[in-house]
Amino acid sequence: MSGWDEGAVHYSDQAQFPHGAGADPEQAANRHTVLRKFKEFIRNFARPNEPNVFPYRESLVQNPKFLLVNLTDLLTYDKDQDLRDLLRKNPSDYLPLFETAAAEVNANLKARVAGETGEMEEPQTGEVQILLKSDEDPVSMRALGAQYISKLVKISGITIAASRTKAKATYVTLLCKNCKNVKVVPCRPGLGGAIVPRSCDHVAQIGETPCPVDPWIVVPDRSKYVDQQTLKLQENPEDVPTGELPRNMLLSVDRQLVQTIVPGTRLTIMGIYSIFQASKTSTSHKGAVAIRQPYIRVVGIEETNEATRGPANFTQEEVEEFKRFAAEGNVYENICSKIAPSIFGHEDVKKAVACLLFGGSRKTLPDGVRLRGDINVLLLGDPSTAKSQFLKFVEKTAPIAVYTSGKGSSAAGLTASVIRDNSTREFYLEGGAMVLADGGVVCIDEFDKMRPEDRVAIHEAMEQQTISIAKAGITTVLNSRTSVLAAANPPSGRYDDLKTAQDNIDLQTTILSRFDLIFIVKDIKMFSQDKKIATHIIRVHTSANAAGEPRDTKDDNWLKRYIQYCRSMSQPRLSDSAATSLQQTYVEIRQKMRKQANETGESTAVPITVRQLEAIVRLSESLAKMRLSNVANDIDVVEAVRLFENSTMDAAKSGINQHINLTPEMANEIKQAESQIKRRMGIGSHLSERRLIDDLTRMGLNESVVRRALIIMHQREEVEYKRERRVIYRKA
Repeated sequence: MSGWDEGAVHYSDQAQFPHGAGADPEQAANRHTVLRKFKEFIRNFARPNEPNVFPYRESLVQNPKFLLVNLTDLLTYDKDQDLRDLLRKNPSDYLPLFETAAAEVNANLKARVAGETGEMEEPQTGEVQILLKSDEDPVSMRALGAQYISKLVKISGITIAASRTKAKATYVTLLCKNCKNVKVVPCRPGLGGAIVPRSCDHVAQIGETPCPVDPWIVVPDRSKYVDQQTLKLQENPEDVPTGELPRNMLLSVDRQLVQTIVPGTRLTIMGIYSIFQASKTSTSHKGAVAIRQPYIRVVGIEETNEATRGPANFTQEEVEEFKRFAAEGNVYENICSKIAPSIFGHEDVKKAVACLLFGGSRKTLPDGVRLRGDINVLLLGDPSTAKSQFLKFVEKTAPIAVYTSGKGSSAAGLTASVIRDNSTREFYLEGGAMVLADGGVVCIDEFDKMRPEDRVAIHEAMEQQTISIAKAGITTVLNSRTSVLAAANPPSGRYDDLKTAQDNIDLQTTILSRFDLIFIVKDIKMFSQDKKIATHIIRVHTSANAAGEPRDTKDDNWLKRYIQYCRSMSQPRLSDSAATSLQQTYVEIRQKMRKQANETGESTAVPITVRQLEAIVRLSESLAKMRLSNVANDIDVVEAVRLFENSTMDAAKSGINQHINLTPEMANEIKQAESQIKRRMGIGSHLSERRLIDDLTRMGLNESVVRRALIIMHQREEVEYKRERRVIYRKA
């Protein structure tokens, strides 16, 4: 017995039971009580108005994978010993207990099944994931501080990126290199890892080599895994303080919540505010052991704009109200009166915007070709004609909308960019404006200021409604089923009536033919109209709510909900008679255009192609959709053709033409000016336009007459413009 008291044997109960696992019998008893209460809650909870319906038991039977629990129900069920407060203050301890309780209740709800041998066996039940939701207001992302760590928080924002799914071990199987002893170690949930013991607990027999320090190797194949994904959540734009950049937060979702969220969705999440040690920290934090990165382990997700991605959830009263509204005779007028009420006039533009918000019907042909149902509108014209106001209104009213400005958007920002992840060094895609607004509207202001190569990027998105990408080893096709509402100024800033339509609409034919409606918005100077506009604007300014008063958003919201309802419920088609009349109208329009081209000797600025025929079809369908009708009739086609004639056809005919409104005196003056220009410029000579006009005005000719003469000579190809129209070159 000698040597037993020499101090070679030490006993310590420190690492045997980590804090609270089994050392404290009182705590174990407490946990047992809580587990029992959770089980009773799932089994027996019934709402006061329906005493014999047990919602949680029912939902477990219907879907044994997860259970969605409302925290207010926990409060009503258990008033004295508050289960809700335990979950709030210590979620990482009590959520696993809740999940165990749910799994046990689930096992008891199942009947026994016959096994392979024919004997009755207990059914195999998997784990149940508990998802929480509550009715409280979300906290601001900026308010999350150290006092919230390991507590339950609720925040809202927009997801901007989603990683691919990874497998996360819940239990890691370890194997001792020396004695082949196997040990199973639990993993911390979220982004935490497993704690691997330093020594093997196998006692070496006589003649065996004792196990060294750190003998364990991980056996990945035998470990247990769950799906995990990380998301990036950014603050809602309306919550960001003035002059600040939006903050973002890392989220970790697992099991049932994986791959339910796409970037661009607005979310409200419940989660546990946790911390993790970032692997590749910056050099400044290299030595700082105590500094950790925060992230949120999500335990419940609510989508804010549910109606856009999935089936919309409208209440019975709403549906009845919508149907009642649609049954009235003048739905079209009522909706147009709700569109941008603060803007005076522009009736046709308002009607076009209404059509754009409702959209036509998407069609998939038998051979897999898709025809777009979204309507694109271009507003082109003078400054201060409320173009940007229309865009801002649509951004507020459309169920999904993204607003961008032409100068500040690049091709990658509109379509999609490839980004390298800092930690894993792998490439992933981040969707741009056209992808984030899938199923909605993209408003592009200052469309003419975009660089031509950036404008080309949206050609495909506007007609095929997809965005193809082949960059950095990623080849993919993204959906962008969006309507485009664009606003642009003519090249000279104002719409110049002395120029032809081509010079005023300085956009390529390829992009113009993709717009269903092109409006030329002019600032016409008329006394009576100016007086009305002035009265209207003064009234808007004087009667507008003071900054402190809350606006009545009910009307805006109603229109938004009605648009969502119509888009989800109605997919109209043309009636036979409407189709025939439309066919004739299209052929007549083409004939008119051909006649005009033959007379003037040049093609129109806005081409009239088959796309324009499809545009009229889409407009007719959207007019039928406003009435919740499934058939677009003759009246819809007549209105659609009228809108088309007043917008695109007017744009095609606008500006001056050789043969239009020329009085004999004017024609004589123009001829005189032409002969002077020919005398001033020899064949093959170059001259600055400004200088030529100055010289001829000194000789007593009118400047506008000289400009017209130049335009007519340019149409006859007698002169040619060079160096951005600054220099004139006379051809042979």
